[in-house]
Amino acid sequence: MFAVEVRDRIMIAHSLPDPFFGPAQGLHGATFVVDVAFFREKLTKQNVVVDIGAALEVLNKTLKPLAYKNLDANPEFKGKLTTTEFLCGYIFEAMVKAAKAGALGTDGKGLAKIRVTLSETDLARASFEGPLA
Repeated sequence: MFAVEVRDRIMIAHSLPDPFFGPAQGLHGATFVVDVAFFREKLTKQNVVVDIGAALEVLNKTLKPLAYKNLDANPEFKGKLTTTEFLCGYIFEAMVKAAKAGALGTDGKGLAKIRVTLSETDLARASFEGPLA
């Protein structure tokens, strides 16, 4: 399977108000490196997986409303623990929606799957991967 991966960064603030999270229960910041990989079985007639420029643009637009924001204040996340894993799923859903809507060009509609990885540090990261169907 062929893959192309794009990258961006995002800085957020949030809290994880559950005893499970120890000191991370309180408000704190996080800087994530966000990698999104696009997969397809066969290359397009232009021998690409997806338009890299379009993929970078869609990722940037997906992250922009979250950048430098306190996720606790976002009504969409009310009552949710905005863990790294949760955010992977959130970004994945936005990327799939964009692909199905044509924001990645016609190539985006032929993708087999997408993987979103958020790296908190060089020691810890989380991912969500799934098909576009």
